[in-house]
Amino acid sequence: MTKENTPLKNEKGKTKETSKLTKEQLIEEVFKKYTDPELGIDVWTLGLIYKIEIKKEEVYVQLTFTSPLCPYGPQMVEELRQMILQKGAKDVKIEITFEPAWKPSDELREMMGV
Repeated sequence: MTKENTPLKNEKGKTKETSKLTKEQLIEEVFKKYTDPELGIDVWTLGLIYKIEIKKEEVYVQLTFTSPLCPYGPQMVEELRQMILQKGAKDVKIEITFEPAWKPSDELREMMGV
């Protein structure tokens, strides 16, 4: 249990002891492990996560897609939401934005061979 009585779960779904759900945990345990179905690169490295806010057991994430017409958008949102809930969040709100529009960094373009 955490200081806030929130059990966090590890990758196998078992409760683990920790002080609280942190942005760092979400980055390491969710966003760096969730691979964009089209590009095969994790959503953190792609730069699709614009904002993360955690208030007690509530998580707010603002993200974008590589394109407004991304065919995997709804699937990605639901899978990320489920992964965050498995980490112990009680409520997860994911907002999609296209402002600013996603643009790959030079380093990312090089990784993708573009």
